[in-house]
Formats: sequence, structure tokens, C-alpha cells
Amino acid sequence: MSGAAAEAPRTGAAIQARRAVTDQMLQRISQVLRQMRRERAQVTVAAVARRAAVSRTFLYQNAEARALIAAAGHGGGTATRQDAGPDPAGASWRERALNAEHQLKRAHEEIATQRKQIGELLGRIRDLEHDLPSDGVQRVLTENHTLRAQLRQLTQDNRRLGERLTGARDNNRFLDKRIANLEAQLAEGQCPRCLAAVPQTSPSPGN
Repeated sequence: MSGAAAEAPRTGAAIQARRAVTDQMLQRISQVLRQMRRERAQVTVAAVARRAAVSRTFLYQNAEARALIAAAGHGGGTATRQDAGPDPAGASWRERALNAEHQLKRAHEEIATQRKQIGELLGRIRDLEHDLPSDGVQRVLTENHTLRAQLRQLTQDNRRLGERLTGARDNNRFLDKRIANLEAQLAEGQCPRCLAAVPQTSPSPGN
């Protein structure tokens, strides 16, 4: 992907920059060791780190730096403090430095993985945009607007029908009540209009 291709030059430049910094620190260490040999000073990791302006972790981890210190100690007839015996504090610092380096390596791997996934997702988005017609977005917006208008119209029609249905139910209940009252009055003979509407049968001459 284009993102991975753009990442490669940046990674190479970062590696070169770290190598340049490492070379500069090794040069300072070498100069300090030569000066300490001239002064016949005791070569210790702490003294070298302080004079060369480097960290003790770098002196422990970098193989060339360890070799320079070892060579200076043997060549000058003096032994480093670390060669004389184990240093618990130094071991603790080395362990912490190794753990930090491991965590940093894992973080760089995770970042690289995330960048790769982001690049793949961006590529998929570009593919989808490429397959979409030029007027596809406008067409979708127009259809969405039309559907919203239809939804509003259907909602209004549903509300009006609901109001009509409520009115019809009220009228039906009123008529049912009215019919029940009339039937009760008819049964009790208290409805003159109902009695007048009933046809009267006259007795036959033979009775």
C-alpha cells in the first residue's frame, strides 16, 4: 500500500540517525578512555559514563563500548570495578534496561501493525469511492430526502386516521347507550312515541 511504501524511507532514516548517534557516543568513549590512560586514572563504568556524557545502560548493552572499556582496563594495568566482582546495582540496571528495550521493541511492532491495518483500510475506502458513481452521493441524498418526506406524510395520515377512529368509537358508544335507554323505556311502557308507533289491532266483530 502507499502508506507502507511511505513508511520505509522514514524507517531507514531513523535507523541511520540512531547509528550516527551511536558512532558519536563511541567516539566520545574512546577519547575519554585515551585521556584516562594518560592520566593513569581508574577505569570505571561510572567514570566513563560521566566523562563521555553517555548512560550506563549504553555502556552495558553496546558490545563495542564494553570492548573499549575492557581493553582500556587490561591495557592500562587497571581493572574496572565491574571486572572485580558482581555489582547488584548494575545488574538491576541492566535488567531494567533490557525490559525497557523489550517493551520498546513490542511498541514499535504494534505501531507498525496498526499502521499497516490503517493503510489497508484506507485502500479499501479508496476502492469503494472508486466504484461509486460520480452522482452516487447526490442520488443517495435525494432518495433519503424523499423517504423522509414520505415518512412525514404517512405520519400525518396515520394521526388523522387515528383521530377519526376515536370519534367513530365515541359516536358508537353514544348510540349504544341511546339504544339501551330506548329499549328500557319500551319495556316499561314509558315511551309514548314508541307506543304510538306500535300498530293497534281492533277487536273482530265476532268477539
